[in-house]
Amino acid sequence: MTGIYDGHIHTPYCPHGSTDPLTEYIERAIQLGYSGMTFTEHAPLPEGFRDPVPDNDSAMEMSRLPEYLDELTSLKKYYSSALTLNIGLEVDYIEGWENETRSFLDEFGPRLDDAILSVHFLKQADRYFCLDYSDEMFGEIAAIFGSTDHVHSSYYRTMAQSITSDLGKYKPSRIGHMTLVNKFQALYPTETSFDREIKDILQLVKTHGMELDYNGAGLSKPFCKEPYPPDWVIDAAVKQEIPLVYGSDAHSVKGLGQGFDSLIHTQSLTVPLFLDGSE
Repeated sequence: MTGIYDGHIHTPYCPHGSTDPLTEYIERAIQLGYSGMTFTEHAPLPEGFRDPVPDNDSAMEMSRLPEYLDELTSLKKYYSSALTLNIGLEVDYIEGWENETRSFLDEFGPRLDDAILSVHFLKQADRYFCLDYSDEMFGEIAAIFGSTDHVHSSYYRTMAQSITSDLGKYKPSRIGHMTLVNKFQALYPTETSFDREIKDILQLVKTHGMELDYNGAGLSKPFCKEPYPPDWVIDAAVKQEIPLVYGSDAHSVKGLGQGFDSLIHTQSLTVPLFLDGSE
């Protein structure tokens, strides 16, 4: 694992993760031979948006964001001789909340080195649903949407919107776990293929000069058993010369490096296109 860059790591600021201190993450990354890492905690949800999960714990609280940024700024300096440590966030694209997300990024983007843009929430009429909270909730969503296929269709439509949306000059440059909708695929398989939609997403990523989070977490999910995205998608991305940044998506120290040894295109991995405020 020597020399790898991990661009998707969560922290004790995550209300649904572990309480492992940031220093333990960093020391473990050094032990694993990391060349660099980006902490990408779930950015606070927009003010007024109601978190649809039972414990309202999808993202960091806004009140903790300054502490998060300050602590990482200090640690970045302290560990500068050991590895590259970058400050980031995983930002949710939420359909209908683009203006609020843009305002958030305008305010806090200047303090970030890196960021991921992900889709966790799907809109149906005036309600929002978290697609990856649990297998039980996914089943409920499929029933409300009409079928598993309709959930997938909504997911890829929303992801396309995230790529083309105007989120300002600090819009994240990397698409997070682009096939997250497959998290419970063994329990809720689709009846039709979504290869065309996925290929269209790749083309949008390429056209807009973005990167893909080559996320190893799906390999550890019992009903997924593949990375986000799976091998055939990565093959296509490599052919299109779309940059790939490994992401462990660790929510605890022990999650660092997860899935890496099973990824098929580690030779194509790169480091993030760091935020610079340019379009």
